[in-house]
Amino acid sequence: MPEKRKREKVVAEITLAHLTQIAQETGRTLTHEEGLEFLNQNGRAYAMWTKMMQAGEEYIKATLEQQAPVAVTRPAHRRLAV
Repeated sequence: MPEKRKREKVVAEITLAHLTQIAQETGRTLTHEEGLEFLNQNGRAYAMWTKMMQAGEEYIKATLEQQAPVAVTRPAHRRLAV
């Protein structure tokens, strides 16, 4: 697993390697070409992306609901004498 660090965004993707592994776990085998065809058939890749985004949003909402509100403090601004 990569080292922990501060992140500004999260990128998630399902690669052909993931797809092949998932197919094997369900008792199927997929060639590279079959995997590409599967992902690109009938907008399936976009549909998966949409579902991943929805799942991510639901996860964020549930996590935020469990946490106490965060207090944001702002530094005092100094006014320059004119």
